[in-house]
Amino acid sequence: MIVHETTTTSGTAATPRDARLGGLRRFAIAITVLNVLGHTVLGFEQSWAQPLVAIAAAYATEFLLEVVDARAGGRKPRFHGGWQSVVDFFLSAHISALAVAMLLYSGDRLAPTVFAAVTAIASKALIRIAIAEGTRHLFNPSNLGISVTLLAFPSVGISPPYHFTERLGDAGDWILPGIIVTTGTLLNTRFTGRLPLIAAWLSGFVIQAIVRSALTDSSVIAGLLPMTGVAFILYTFYMVTDPATTPQRTGAQIAFGAAAAAMYGILVSLHVVFGLFFALTAVSCLRGAGLCLVSWARRRMPVGVPAPAVAGRVQS
Repeated sequence: MIVHETTTTSGTAATPRDARLGGLRRFAIAITVLNVLGHTVLGFEQSWAQPLVAIAAAYATEFLLEVVDARAGGRKPRFHGGWQSVVDFFLSAHISALAVAMLLYSGDRLAPTVFAAVTAIASKALIRIAIAEGTRHLFNPSNLGISVTLLAFPSVGISPPYHFTERLGDAGDWILPGIIVTTGTLLNTRFTGRLPLIAAWLSGFVIQAIVRSALTDSSVIAGLLPMTGVAFILYTFYMVTDPATTPQRTGAQIAFGAAAAAMYGILVSLHVVFGLFFALTAVSCLRGAGLCLVSWARRRMPVGVPAPAVAGRVQS
């Protein structure tokens, strides 16, 4: 995972691991606060059982996979070393669990939520791609968990967009999105360096709406309407920008964001619902195929011939 160098409170340069953990900790706190407020103030329509079972399932899956991998590799599990190590180890699982519980709606059924959480966490261990430094998981866990669940459970949908601000009134309809945009921009500026990707995604989303309007005589306003929802804002600042599963270099970031927007436009034109989540999954698949081809070409390259630089190479 690539992050921009930052500094610690003492003024010394932080390591990439420090910056990564800093971003994860802040994101975990933010999504926890949002879920608590959602179920107590905002008007989330899921029950309290949804996030609780999602957390339990995600934690259990993360723990089991880490124990198995540690034993197979002859190393200590990453959660060894005290309570801080335990907390840091479960940050990713915590974020993924609350994301799928918040964005999926399955009525009073808990099985789809558990399935989504387990799929999200398991994908990090089971779907990996070789890179120069080892391997790296390919898909944003939350997005893949949601995408697979929507396919596996046709009766499950996405949470209604109004429930994020249902009880806030006219002022709250602006205040909450404003807070999310502000905090998301700060996090992506300081910890992930994904502002070019965000800009390309948003610009591409506007362009695809205009293109679809020109080709199909649909309304441009209708095409842009998803951008006004809190779910779209969360997706933009906290899902499509996942630094572990998106390119690092500026040009590759722009290509990735534009490709996601273009894929969304294609899916909507084909009347595929839930296009946001499927678009990111599809573009990640294409990126993975490209990285595999590059890796294959490097293995076949004669010894002594320098390998070409690859834009957007994933590092950890």
